[in-house]
Amino acid sequence: MSSHRSLCPINLALEIIGDRWSLLIVRDLAFADKRHFRELLQSEEGISSNILAERLARLVEAGILSKSDDPTHKQKAIYSLTQMGIELLPVLAQIGIWGRKHLPVTKESGAPAAKLEKGGPALWKQLQAELGKTHLPAGETKAQSARRPAG
Repeated sequence: MSSHRSLCPINLALEIIGDRWSLLIVRDLAFADKRHFRELLQSEEGISSNILAERLARLVEAGILSKSDDPTHKQKAIYSLTQMGIELLPVLAQIGIWGRKHLPVTKESGAPAAKLEKGGPALWKQLQAELGKTHLPAGETKAQSARRPAG
């Protein structure tokens, strides 16, 4: 028996990224270049450390993020987007565009969404390519990333 409510693709996606924090963590890795726990903890939305630790573990287990040792500090880990995580960028763009259109955002907070809307899918692909260079292991292809085990 499946532990999923249903095998609907929207349901399955929301089981991984449909909570209050997961997409904000992906947002911070993608757009704010936050890669360490302490940096992610400093989100303006005020995530607690225990919730952040749980969400990071869940996103790593789901294959959206990877976690590796930080070579500059023995007690730190670096979080990276996997190819699966990078492919969430258009979803984040569309959520931002929708939020800017329908919710009371400020000009400053809505500026990134305005840029994503103006640039459209061509800009999103460019940003995804840049994220791939930063987050995926050197020389790893999309196909290899898709096959890499989570965690």
